[in-house]
Amino acid sequence: MKRHARQRGAALLTLLLIATVALSAVLLSAFSGGSGERAREERTHALLAQASEALVGFAATHGRLPRPAPAGPAPGMGEAGRERTVPCATEADCTGLLPWMDLGLPAADNWGRHLRYSVTPAFTVAPLARTALIASKRVLSRDASGTLFFVAGQDNCSLAAQCAPAVIFSRGPSDMPGSQDEAGNLQAATDFMQRPRSAEANAPGGAFDDLLAAVPLQVLYERMAAAKTLP
Repeated sequence: MKRHARQRGAALLTLLLIATVALSAVLLSAFSGGSGERAREERTHALLAQASEALVGFAATHGRLPRPAPAGPAPGMGEAGRERTVPCATEADCTGLLPWMDLGLPAADNWGRHLRYSVTPAFTVAPLARTALIASKRVLSRDASGTLFFVAGQDNCSLAAQCAPAVIFSRGPSDMPGSQDEAGNLQAATDFMQRPRSAEANAPGGAFDDLLAAVPLQVLYERMAAAKTLP
């Protein structure tokens, strides 16, 4: 009897150990996956900040911001990863991929996707006429009820109330199906969306995982003035 009791006890301990190991593996997997995704997001935020700094540095050296790189094969538009050789005639012309080769940056974010970039056309032509230039990029977000508000810029961009000269954004890990706000970012030339990440398809604007940064106009002017590339 005692031997059978010991055997049953040992069997129960073995089952308990197996269950504990299995549960630990599941928890570790879930934790590691979440931590990995958060780490990729943090690295992409850092890359966006690095890209903004690189754009300001480019302007301090060249007296202007770079034009975007072509988003696909385009005869006569220049080499992949380098700014388009043709001047921007419109806001849409000045919207495409970040010219990572000109800026000395990685070709892609931490999900393997190229950063996108939109710049006010007049800021890509040197010298910058500071007293006449109007930065045209606006960044919006949503409050808890879905109401839009401005993060950068306002209803009307003007000399007295400037918007941002350029924005950079990552499309995040995936393109959320049916997301109004993500589709809007891909089609935008002046108005862009920046809001907290959400997997809820029914959230105002839809699910969202884009990451975005705006180039600060005052910082741009200060760095260019210090480098004596701003008239």
